[in-house]
Amino acid sequence: MAAKPRFHNDAVAAPDTGPAPGPSSADRKHPVDETLPPLKMFTSGLQHVAAMYAGVVAPPMIVGPAVGLTAEETAFLMGASLFTAGIATLLQTLGFWRIGARLPFVNGVSFAGVTPMVAIGKDRGHDGIAVIFGAIIVASLLGFLLAPYFCKLVRFFPPVVTGTVITLIGVSLLPVAFNWSQGGNAKAADYGSTTNITMAAVTLVIVLALRKLLRGFLQQISILLGLVIGTLIAIPVGITDFGALGDADPIGFPTPFHFGAPQFEIAAIVSMSIVMLVCMTESTADMLALGKIVDRPADERTIEGGLRADTLGSAISPLFNGFMCSAFAQNIGLVAMTKVRSRFVVAAGGGILIVLGLVPVAASVIALVPLPVLGGAGIVLFGSVAASGIQTLAAAALEKGENALIVAAAVGVGLIPIAAPEFYHAFPEDLLVVLDSGISTGCVVAIVLNLAFNHLGRKPDAEAPERDGDRPVAAPVGAH
Repeated sequence: MAAKPRFHNDAVAAPDTGPAPGPSSADRKHPVDETLPPLKMFTSGLQHVAAMYAGVVAPPMIVGPAVGLTAEETAFLMGASLFTAGIATLLQTLGFWRIGARLPFVNGVSFAGVTPMVAIGKDRGHDGIAVIFGAIIVASLLGFLLAPYFCKLVRFFPPVVTGTVITLIGVSLLPVAFNWSQGGNAKAADYGSTTNITMAAVTLVIVLALRKLLRGFLQQISILLGLVIGTLIAIPVGITDFGALGDADPIGFPTPFHFGAPQFEIAAIVSMSIVMLVCMTESTADMLALGKIVDRPADERTIEGGLRADTLGSAISPLFNGFMCSAFAQNIGLVAMTKVRSRFVVAAGGGILIVLGLVPVAASVIALVPLPVLGGAGIVLFGSVAASGIQTLAAAALEKGENALIVAAAVGVGLIPIAAPEFYHAFPEDLLVVLDSGISTGCVVAIVLNLAFNHLGRKPDAEAPERDGDRPVAAPVGAH
């Protein structure tokens, strides 16, 4: 029953004229909690899968050959990564108890762990994979225990910080789209060819045209339609590879501990624990960004649940031969562009990922999308994230105090790994896990400078208004 309205001063209530014409605001579901018709749910979920597919299978494609696995074993790792990404996504979107952000949040294999995993398992075959899995399990359990404390960092993410980090997320992802647009494999003979780049440009134009011309639900799935049309055009062009479709098995369950029981080595555990901290930092920034986009600010409880889902999903993942899972920022861009905010749509995507992991032949159909086509769509997706960050910065009062300086320094440091990839080449390899992530370094710089300029040394004045750039972006705990 809706609460009765309160009347202040001498106001007199109007006579009862019958029930209101529509449901009260208390009865309406937030768009994040709405369910869509089955067809819309499936196609919108499939669109999320199409946007993240390449990012999920790329890490096992790199790690498998590096540790000495055969092509067949590497393909098994790819299927396992899809399966475990689906589990992690369901934990994040549906959740249970205090696990899950319950936002339209996609989880998948983290790129942050690729370099240390290669270093841990290089040329060690199954033993190398077993050591990697053991380190992920321990690091993930430590992260799970740390989540209730780590989430309290949300107070250090006012708009001047979150806007900077969201912008860096989008800008940091754009080189991925540019790489896909060139073909994805720098060693390939056709990398950067006019054919690949033209296909990326054609797909980009198609997506923009569909967004302009279509309306309603079709406009919302314009990315998926653009990928389908781009792939059909790519067939006569000759850049669509059907080989994976013919080689794929119809059924393939990721047998638990397929490569043997996990092994535990201290050095590997320390390395992956550092990666876990990086992933937790990036996931916190991603949740704040997504909360802003869907108009449900991520408070401490949301971030705690999201980090628990990340770490629990990562701890379960090695059981089914998967790697560490974290947030996929590219899907945030999809939410921003399509305006489809339902977490159940992303949960449907998680279910599709599980099916793809169990049915390799179905996964190979998704893999038919050429990387140049995906790159063209990616430019729009990742650019949308950066645009959301700029929109957040517009509310951060950059003209006041040193807020503009905070943004300038954080963005500058965050762009170093993008603009000068070899900048930190002389630093210890363990530090590169953090330094090579522009999102992490930019986030740390923004937080430190915000504390230095907007907190430390300020005279306590209870009556003084809070600076716009220092106003917390998150709602109070439990304010969903």
